[in-house]
Amino acid sequence: MAWVIDRQSLAIGLISGATLTLILKLWLDRDNDKQQKELGYVDGVDGLIGNTPLMRIKSLSEATGCTILGKAEFLNPGGSAKDRVALNIIRSAEQAGILKPHTGSTVFEGTVGSTGISIAMIARARGHKAWIVMPDDQAQEKYQLLEKLGATVEKVRPVSIIDKKQFVNLAKTRAEDFGQGETRGYFANQFENDANYQMHYETTAPEIYQQIGSKMDALVLGAGTGGTLSGLALYLKPRIHKLKVFLADPMGSGLFNKVKYNVMYAPQEREGTRKRHQVDTVVEGIGINRLTNNFNMGRHLVDDAFRVTDEEAVKMARYLVREDGLFLGSSSAVNCVAAVRAARQMGPGHVIVTLLNDSGQRHLTKFWSDDYLEAAGIPYKLKDSEGLDDFM
Repeated sequence: MAWVIDRQSLAIGLISGATLTLILKLWLDRDNDKQQKELGYVDGVDGLIGNTPLMRIKSLSEATGCTILGKAEFLNPGGSAKDRVALNIIRSAEQAGILKPHTGSTVFEGTVGSTGISIAMIARARGHKAWIVMPDDQAQEKYQLLEKLGATVEKVRPVSIIDKKQFVNLAKTRAEDFGQGETRGYFANQFENDANYQMHYETTAPEIYQQIGSKMDALVLGAGTGGTLSGLALYLKPRIHKLKVFLADPMGSGLFNKVKYNVMYAPQEREGTRKRHQVDTVVEGIGINRLTNNFNMGRHLVDDAFRVTDEEAVKMARYLVREDGLFLGSSSAVNCVAAVRAARQMGPGHVIVTLLNDSGQRHLTKFWSDDYLEAAGIPYKLKDSEGLDDFM
């Protein structure tokens, strides 16, 4: 007996089948989510990201008479706040149909380390590969971590953003030249990708608001891509009208002058003064000499800026180990210096919130290396008798 199926019947059958499959998937996902909540577990590495605690930094709070709180982003599974951004960038590309798991597709990014580590971790967890382009003068443990996570690591000489071989530009080129068919090369583009600031708007900021609410008087943090600052400011300022937002900026970065005087310029850019590259500092992860899309999204909400020297950051990190047992990376130390400045400016009794982006574990061969700092001429020794007033 011959079966004859007209086109209309076939179309109805296909649509019905697809609809039933989608309904079943949604039902199973809902059931899985319910089971996770009931049993108290999360689903894979993705589920470990976010919901980090807000801690009172005792020594800084007692020294200033303010409550200085640090959001412990170093407790994310990849060790930094960049886990949030990497997850949203990759997930957004999957939802757009650009990345498909287990096809050999590769996520490319130009980074000084932390974002690359997060991308490498999350890409692996979601069935993709990672190719990370980095300046060749970063802390050695960052390269090692990336390689252990299975990423391809390409080191390049630090050059200006206008150079085609600058690490971000080169990552974009590598992505464009990579793959065919289902095997795609995807440029994460953390500096310009809206998924960056949106993730902080959707997760980090609501967490802070739930943790401290309207008691918060000031938000203090540095900016590299600017995504964290913009995402937090855009969410928190409309809800806390008294909130002041302060930028913490390292040496060599032009953002300080952009916020203060609307001029993108750093003193280290004077002719004959630049030593290494665009942002000449021992601090990694924050500071930049161009305006990114992510920074611009929230720039109008930044009230003031503090310039932080390498010596202040280095000694703050050592002070926090001595007084609190808190072992932080360079950008976190910059944030803490600026948080103290904000506390002194505002006076006792205020609540200051900052981010503790990563720990000192990925800064051992540079920011935490006495030999490196000695060679760079950066004072790093902190006497037992020295307090905050002695170095800042």
